[in-house]
Amino acid sequence: MSLQHKKSPTKRRRKTLAPSNIAGLRSKIDDVDRRLHDLLNERARLARKVGVSKGKEGRLVDFYHPEREAQVLRMALERNAAARLTGALRDDEVVRLFREIMSACLAQEEPLKVGFLGPEGTFSQSAVYKHFGHSARALSLATIDEVFHEVEAGLADFGVVPIENSTEGSVNHTLDRFLTSPLHICGEVEMRIRQNLMGSMRSLREIKRICSHPQSLAQCRQWLKETLPDVELIAESSNAESARRARDEKDTAAIAGETAAEVYGLTILSSDIEDRPDNTTRFLVIGRRVFGPSGNDRTTLLVSTGHTESPGALYRLLEPLAKNRVSLTRIESRPSQRRKWDYVFFMDLEGHRDDPALASALAGLKSRASLFRILGSYPRAVL
Repeated sequence: MSLQHKKSPTKRRRKTLAPSNIAGLRSKIDDVDRRLHDLLNERARLARKVGVSKGKEGRLVDFYHPEREAQVLRMALERNAAARLTGALRDDEVVRLFREIMSACLAQEEPLKVGFLGPEGTFSQSAVYKHFGHSARALSLATIDEVFHEVEAGLADFGVVPIENSTEGSVNHTLDRFLTSPLHICGEVEMRIRQNLMGSMRSLREIKRICSHPQSLAQCRQWLKETLPDVELIAESSNAESARRARDEKDTAAIAGETAAEVYGLTILSSDIEDRPDNTTRFLVIGRRVFGPSGNDRTTLLVSTGHTESPGALYRLLEPLAKNRVSLTRIESRPSQRRKWDYVFFMDLEGHRDDPALASALAGLKSRASLFRILGSYPRAVL
């Protein structure tokens, strides 16, 4: 795909610096780099003092606090907003830099182990690095069930699983796994999903079949219909597996993220083919612990009325939320897997379970529910 650059209507002349001035600026940059390096080492030493490194009194995972990391990132964004007029970095760059600093400080002795739905090159792997930084050890697992199992068994410290897409809705397999798992939700990640058509061929005319995860195929439905209406579409277990097939099979292309093209050595034939420009997937971070409030949190519940056929049963369940002015941001029903035509509800609420208003609402809701479980209170995604 070729890019054409339009000339600006008014041509501005850039002032050329003399070689001596450039050398002086580079010297100043070197001085800033030395000070930055010293400050990074000082931060790492302070992190050790508050017990970040693995020690005799506990494992590394015991010193990880997502609520504190969320607060650090929000403070960085506030500083960036204040510095906007003096050439500040973009918000996403600032968040990425501070995430990597915290990740490196946490992993001074041993990195966190984080399971994700693999193989390598999936959006789930990108979500791991966006949330935990690249100092974390990402563990590729074959299924969502395996991600839950590895965390439950203590073989992984945390797991990252997809929960919903802004275009295609909920990932039901993840929801259903919470029905039997003792794990808690410890955080969330929002990933802007950019779908790319990739393969080993040189043009779209050579493509006879396209492989991708069903969610990705659905997210690109209109583009595929308009651009490649006669090509066979094949659903695969993951986008990375689709990319592997595109690498190994003649006439086969894949829809996946940019990382998959890099991992499997494919050429991106067409970029950003998703039907909606705001296509976003939300991932949940699952773990074995409960964490305190960060100041901007979300709480997820699993509840059931026990008698959904009774008039007003759902209204009675939700009434304590309205009385305590608690916002319900999402509700989803799923079969309870206990008996036929019996359903449970997954609810997302604004706030932390320790917030007074939400605590009061939860107490009222619990008294009216036949099944009540707080899956987690956790920091809302930062960018």
